[in-house]
Amino acid sequence: MIELAGARVVVTGAGGGVGAALLTMFGALGARVVACDVPGADLDHSAIAERHLFDLRDRAATRAAAAAIVQGGVPQVVVSNAGWTRQDTLDATTPDGIDDELARNFTGAAHFTHALLAAMRSDTGTNRADRAFVFVASVNALGHHGNPAYSAAKAALLAWSRAIAVEEGRHGIRSNVVVPASIRTNAWEYRLAADPTVMEKLTAIYPLGRIVTTDEVARAVAFLASPAASGITGTTLNVDAGLMAGNLPFLDAIR
Repeated sequence: MIELAGARVVVTGAGGGVGAALLTMFGALGARVVACDVPGADLDHSAIAERHLFDLRDRAATRAAAAAIVQGGVPQVVVSNAGWTRQDTLDATTPDGIDDELARNFTGAAHFTHALLAAMRSDTGTNRADRAFVFVASVNALGHHGNPAYSAAKAALLAWSRAIAVEEGRHGIRSNVVVPASIRTNAWEYRLAADPTVMEKLTAIYPLGRIVTTDEVARAVAFLASPAASGITGTTLNVDAGLMAGNLPFLDAIR
């Protein structure tokens, strides 16, 4: 059973589609949620106990937000969920865009989690023995599915999570990654505007015949964040409807 009642849980990207599912999930589990997103984000949710608005691309603001969060209480769980991409191919990628997507999807997350580590490491509270980071990455970190800069940033998250797992395990800190495939969120709106059938076309490549939902991702995150996963660290959990298990279109082509 997943037990997180009373846990102080930090969630970045809390105003997005996956973020909303995470808020609902952690709220249902009785956690005290610290919601983080950019200024202007919609953070109107009953599960939220505390809000922090800052841009992960702003290093000073990011570290200041981390300090403010610690002042309110050392987190038991930190979910690094924020992410964004628009450069679908190499041809569409610009030098400034590379820097921007790395900052949005990796560098900002690294600065934020690094700024929280000292307090989580030294805390002597009752939950010290099971502190957890969970990073939300993407199947783009494991194979090329477009969005080159975003993919590189998400791959970096996997390496960063492993570093935390190996170096901080002695302090009772675990770190894991959830790796979703395509999820229907607002991030897909610009693609749907260009081709309203794009989501239907995607189903042909997934062994389950559908894409995953935000709730399915949130459940995986909650499991890895909880004491139910106390022996799991340094790993990745695919929530991808079977995408990375094999090449279904290839098998269909040779039948």
